[in-house]
Amino acid sequence: MSIAAFNLFLGVMSLTALIVFIALYFVKAGYGIFRTASWGVAISNKLAWILMEAPVFLVMCWMWIHSERRFDPVILTFFVFFQIHYFQRAFVFPLLLTGKSKMPLAIMSMGILFNLLNGYMQGEWIFYLSPEGMYHSGWFTSAWFIAGSLLFFAGMLMNWHSDYIIRHLRKPGDTRHYLPQKGMYRYVTSANYLGEIIEWAGWAILTCSLSGLVFFWWTVANLVPRANAIWHRYREEFGSEVGERKRVFPFIY
Repeated sequence: MSIAAFNLFLGVMSLTALIVFIALYFVKAGYGIFRTASWGVAISNKLAWILMEAPVFLVMCWMWIHSERRFDPVILTFFVFFQIHYFQRAFVFPLLLTGKSKMPLAIMSMGILFNLLNGYMQGEWIFYLSPEGMYHSGWFTSAWFIAGSLLFFAGMLMNWHSDYIIRHLRKPGDTRHYLPQKGMYRYVTSANYLGEIIEWAGWAILTCSLSGLVFFWWTVANLVPRANAIWHRYREEFGSEVGERKRVFPFIY
């Protein structure tokens, strides 16, 4: 793909994210606590997460293998960072899920489509279209790489820790809903989403790329409206227990 065509692709992806951002304030994505029969056929949450997240991991592997730059130190580092997240998300996180929740095939299919497009979007820039020599060895000591890497791993750890807290809210057999109280949940009702937003902001910075920025925008567009829906749901269920917690950004929103 030419750089002009790629930039057009990024523009279309950005505009689509804006539409998704607006739509999700009116339509709740039907998975998790918002799943309803109206979303149609659903399958096991564990299987759905694997099928939904594995494609981006595989796409990045394929693009990396076929790139002449695959062993450039900085590019290889980008690849490893990205794959750490998606290995955990596709092959570890689903197996840690408890309960018998299901995910609609419609939601899973949309997730697969986005992950395929995003895998291509990130891989095409890093492995093929980025200017020759842009990611030289000096990139490791640049402010972009250092600040972005710190944010990336801080967000990743926050996301993993927040997921851990959610998984341990219930005892085996318990199906009630609980308000998370630990970690960053003391400040926001969607700490796991905050972690993921920080993580992909770090990715955009450490790669210093428009493709990374578009992925960050997609993360915000998808997760912020859902965090808003969760906040309202918790206010309905737990009332004053929610207190001064914000939705996803501490002290702000």
